[in-house]
Amino acid sequence: MKDTKASVQSQFGQVAENYRHSKVHASGADLEWLAQQAQENNYVNALDVGCGAGHASAAIAPHVESVTSLDITETMLEQVNVLATEKNYTNIHTKLGDVENLPFEDSSFDLVITRYSAHHWPNPLAALSETFRVLKPSGRFILIDVVGFETFAEDTFLTCIELLRDISHVRDHSITQWQSYFQETGYSASLIRQWDLLLNFDSWVQRMAVPESRVIVIRDLFETASDDIRQLMHYDGTSFTFQVALFDAYKPE
Repeated sequence: MKDTKASVQSQFGQVAENYRHSKVHASGADLEWLAQQAQENNYVNALDVGCGAGHASAAIAPHVESVTSLDITETMLEQVNVLATEKNYTNIHTKLGDVENLPFEDSSFDLVITRYSAHHWPNPLAALSETFRVLKPSGRFILIDVVGFETFAEDTFLTCIELLRDISHVRDHSITQWQSYFQETGYSASLIRQWDLLLNFDSWVQRMAVPESRVIVIRDLFETASDDIRQLMHYDGTSFTFQVALFDAYKPE
């Protein structure tokens, strides 16, 4: 059986280009916020872990001296290079690597970011410890990701549909869980904002090239879910929402 990291490489290696073109990943107020933060703080060296197709890297690139875009999947890094070329950004540098074992020296970066990646981390504490290690004292870590529900029934439903869509998915950790992970790692972290991300059902499954047999099961789960779950996720037959959270964390001086 493949381990989780091999599953990530296999799953996303086949659909990498879809993520460069995805409106969900290529736009959003959170990208605008990232750009603003980079512009206001004059960061020199930034690291984007689990960079995917590189949209977060591209958001901050005009405002920092250098961005290192790291991902475990080579074909995703190819999409980062295409995106950087399209936008004429010459300060984005790709690196193949694992967030749980970052190939960088201690205190190498002023800023570390990750967007829509952390739900693939088999060991979030190990990943956070590595981002903490490579940050300079007073360095900043920004995490943006889908978050799980605090209640068991709703969280179980979310995990089921996520795994049916993408076998490399690990978990959408709840806000309470992330806050605990940050504290245990040594970060001083704050929840900056939380919002509902609207997703079109067909685009969501097509982006990951989900087999039709599993699409049928996912849709059936939505159709037969409790009213509470359907209302919580704003399911209307064609679209639904995930909860997303943005955490802003700092390494002590």
